[in-house]
Amino acid sequence: MSAVAGAPPKPADEAPLADKTGGFDGKRAYDQVAKQLSYGPRPAGSPVLAKLQDYLESELKSYGCAVETDSFSADTPAGRLPMKNILVKIPGQKTGIILLGTHYDTKRLENFVGADDAGSSTGVMLEIARLLCAPKQPGKYAVWIAFFDGEEAVNWEWADPDNRYGSREMAAKFAVNGDLPKIKAFILADIVGGRNPHFKRDGESTKWLKDMVWSEAERLGYGNVFVKEQTNFGGDDHYSFTARHVPSVDIMDLDTQNDVPYWHTTQDTIDKISPKTLAIVGHTILESVQELQKK
Repeated sequence: MSAVAGAPPKPADEAPLADKTGGFDGKRAYDQVAKQLSYGPRPAGSPVLAKLQDYLESELKSYGCAVETDSFSADTPAGRLPMKNILVKIPGQKTGIILLGTHYDTKRLENFVGADDAGSSTGVMLEIARLLCAPKQPGKYAVWIAFFDGEEAVNWEWADPDNRYGSREMAAKFAVNGDLPKIKAFILADIVGGRNPHFKRDGESTKWLKDMVWSEAERLGYGNVFVKEQTNFGGDDHYSFTARHVPSVDIMDLDTQNDVPYWHTTQDTIDKISPKTLAIVGHTILESVQELQKK
């Protein structure tokens, strides 16, 4: 439990009331990050990650979500590893899917608990699922929320094909079963909980979708967080879908010089996480989904 120890969030990091952020509760999302860290390091294929998988499934079902799982094995530099993708399916009125995503595995490093990578985005997607799975009139399009296993490279270097095991598996299965062309847009979140966030516009993301998400953020008053500066992440789970021509956008802060110097170090702990930032990201994604539902 030492992984989750630390002072509570500072007042500047406290989440606004949920009615100010479209119902998204940043405190609940923060608690979900802390819950993940309570398991300790969670690399793909580990018994600890299997325990988190059980928790994710149970938690999602407690919200009333329809949950599907896909267990598969992947050949990695560490040998053949068992992995599992988890997919929430919220029905829509018409053909078409809005896909949201996060990865929930942590980098294979000693004593690495991954509060921001990937605790933060998984906490955000759990809270979004809680809101969207609640019984209500279905939206125009279905909303699916993917929890990917095996995003992290087993080796230190990020080099294909040693990465994105889960998202590549899911994209390939969607291609085979005919779901892939139904996906109108894919919004990915990864490393979204820092206390000094600046989400730059990824050059590999689809322009119209990126413009829409960043415009929604600016409309909501988050233009100082979703900034105009361009960047290129060099890889993430959205690559599995852009390679198959699915409009995709990645929300991620990978400024390791300034914002996230703790990236892929043992310093990526709960004290780095801001409930306020989680709320900003969650609110922006929820509003972006609503905008996509109008198209």
